[in-house]
Amino acid sequence: MTFIITIDGPSGAGKGTLARALAHHYNLALLDTGLLYRCVGVKALQSGIALDNQLRLAQIAQTLHPEDLTRYDLRTHEASDASSRVAVFHDVREALLDFQREFAENPPAGFQGSILDGRDTGTVICPHARVKFYITAQVEIRAKRRFKELQARGIQSIYSVVLKDMKERDLRDSQRTEAPLRAAADALTLDTSMLSPEEVLKKAIAFVEMRRSTER
Repeated sequence: MTFIITIDGPSGAGKGTLARALAHHYNLALLDTGLLYRCVGVKALQSGIALDNQLRLAQIAQTLHPEDLTRYDLRTHEASDASSRVAVFHDVREALLDFQREFAENPPAGFQGSILDGRDTGTVICPHARVKFYITAQVEIRAKRRFKELQARGIQSIYSVVLKDMKERDLRDSQRTEAPLRAAADALTLDTSMLSPEEVLKKAIAFVEMRRSTER
């Protein structure tokens, strides 16, 4: 069975940072599943398609290719907001399900397994994954992190707006009927509010090694 790690949690909690570090440490192929939804949202906006047009959104999702995930405009605030809006639709999620599972089960040659970063990777995409994490942090801290990240990229933003948008996204993601944001029953929850990336990585590696040792 392919070695799979899943990392779920809200925006700004540190999922991506941990995913990249673990991918490097264990030589795992990394998929940021949120980029798939960002790509659907961005393509829809650029084509003048409403973000509640489920049929057209699903059609976009069905035509995504791996190279689409390298687009330069997937890390903007607009892309983040759009991804949360299109992710509520069943047809969109179904269209992307095979893409994500195929990547997880069959990582590119040379990798020792795969790691998926998102919001439902451990609950819906790969419920059989050997190692699952749920990464969270206080919303004010997450908003400050995102605000600094946007500033570092030269993107003009206002902290109060970032905080408001993050709270709204948290609500949408956790209350949607389709694959809501939640921790898998067998996931290790890590609150990164007062932890450095190095401390989070250390705790994560210890958990991975513990899970692997029990299955040998």
